[in-house]
Amino acid sequence: MKKLLLIALFFTTQIGCAQEDATRGYKVKVGEQAPELNFTLMDGTQHTNESLKGKVVVLQFTASWCSVCRKEMPHLESKVWQQFKNEDFMLVGIDLKEDREKVERFIAQMQVTYPFTIDEDGSLFESFTLPKAGVTRNIVLDKNGEIIFLSRLYEEKEFNEMIAVITAELKK
Repeated sequence: MKKLLLIALFFTTQIGCAQEDATRGYKVKVGEQAPELNFTLMDGTQHTNESLKGKVVVLQFTASWCSVCRKEMPHLESKVWQQFKNEDFMLVGIDLKEDREKVERFIAQMQVTYPFTIDEDGSLFESFTLPKAGVTRNIVLDKNGEIIFLSRLYEEKEFNEMIAVITAELKK
């Protein structure tokens, strides 16, 4: 009986891992409307789904303790923000569960100039992800607020695919 329970537990665990691998920790999918967005940038500007309409938007979930985030951020600054900031485009760094002072130091250390907000309780992050999902994520929204690209971690090929998606969307 114990052996049968262990086998059942093993397969249940494997199925759960396979499902998370397939979703990459997201509970949203490409083609869906973004969940409700309501956040205030560190400069005091408030944004909602409605205020972001008409712009291609990249939501970058990050944290100061995340080494992969730190690896990706200079690329986001130079290859995404600097390239598209003068178009109908917005890149928002969304720091996960850290205080303002720490986030300000993080932004200064990383030398990024794109706007930031702080997801103090993680609810914005959790509106896109499965429980206990890891950070380092980029979510690209089209001008109507539909999800058109989801990334996880930093991998150059996928990062370049994201840039191609942004470029194509801005040309529409």
